Amino acid sequence: MPEEELQPEEIPSESRPLSSSKVIAVVNQKGGVGKTTTAINLAAALALEGVPTLLLDVDPQANTTGGLGFARSAAADEAADAKPTVYDVMLGNATAESAIQPTEIEHLFLIPGTRHMIGANVELVGVERREHRLREAIEPIRGRYPFILLDCPPALDLLTLNALVAADTLLVPMQAEYFALEGISELISTLDKVAAAFNPGLALEGVLLTMYDDRTNLSQQVRQNLLNFFKDKVFTTTIPRNVRLAEAPSHGKPVALYDPRSRGAEAYRELALELLARNGMTTRKPRKKLIIDDIPPPRQNFSTFEAIGEEKRGIWPFRK
Repeated sequence: MPEEELQPEEIPSESRPLSSSKVIAVVNQKGGVGKTTTAINLAAALALEGVPTLLLDVDPQANTTGGLGFARSAAADEAADAKPTVYDVMLGNATAESAIQPTEIEHLFLIPGTRHMIGANVELVGVERREHRLREAIEPIRGRYPFILLDCPPALDLLTLNALVAADTLLVPMQAEYFALEGISELISTLDKVAAAFNPGLALEGVLLTMYDDRTNLSQQVRQNLLNFFKDKVFTTTIPRNVRLAEAPSHGKPVALYDPRSRGAEAYRELALELLARNGMTTRKPRKKLIIDDIPPPRQNFSTFEAIGEEKRGIWPFRK
C-alpha cells in the first residue's frame, strides 16, 4: 500500500520548536563538500513531507537557483520582467515577500540568487548594520515557514556573515576525507567570532557527512573522529556518492523529482525525516535503512555561550 502523505496539519503545534520558524544556514568555507546539493535536496525533501520550506540562494554562483530550474544568466537578470533576488532584498530594493517564487514542488519556495550578488560585498560596506540586512529582511515572513534554508557561498565574506547573523542554527556538510577534518579549526574560530560579535544565540544543527562510502576505511575513520568530537551533533544519516545527485542539477530538478528511487533521493528524504525528528515534529518511518545509528531525542541546540567548560566554550564541543 502507498504510504500516507504527511500534511502540514499533521505536524502538531505543540511538538514544534519554541520558535515558529527555524533558519538554518548550510555553511562550510571549503568548496565542493555538497552545500548546494544539500540545500536544494534537503529543502525539497522537507517540502515533499508537507512542510512549507523557503530556500534562499545567498551564493553569487546562483547554483541553487539554476538547480531548481530558474534562469540565472545575465540576460535573465536584466530582463524587464525579472523577479527580485536576494541581492535586491539585501540592498533594500525589494521586500522578501516580493522576491519569493514558487517551485515545481507544492510546499517549496525560493528567493533566487544572482551573479550580481558578488557586488553586494562592496555595496554594503558603507551601509549601517550591514551584517543584519538579511536577518531584518526575512523577519516579516519567518512565521510562514517552519524551515528556512540559506545556501551560503564557500567564502567567509559579507554575504556569508549576513547568513550567519540571520541563522538560528548551522548545518555543516563535510566530505569524508582527511582535508575536511583539517579545515575544521579555521571554521571553528570564524564561527565563534561571528557568534560572539553578532549572534550569541547561534547554535549547531548538525554535521552532515557527504560523498560517503562506507566500504572504505577512510570514510569510517573520518566518521568516527567526527562522532568523538561532535557526539550526537553528527547526523545519523549520511549522503552517499550518487550519479543521480550529480545529474539532477543539469535538469533543473531536485533529485527527488529527477529520480525518486535513487540512493541520493532516499538519503535526503531520510535526512529530512531525521531533521524533523530532532526538532520534535511528527514524521513517517523511513522506507529504507540508510540511517546508521539511532536518532537522538529532540533537545535544545547548545549555543555559543552554553556552559560546557571555560576552555571549551564555543559552538563546537571539542574546542580546546
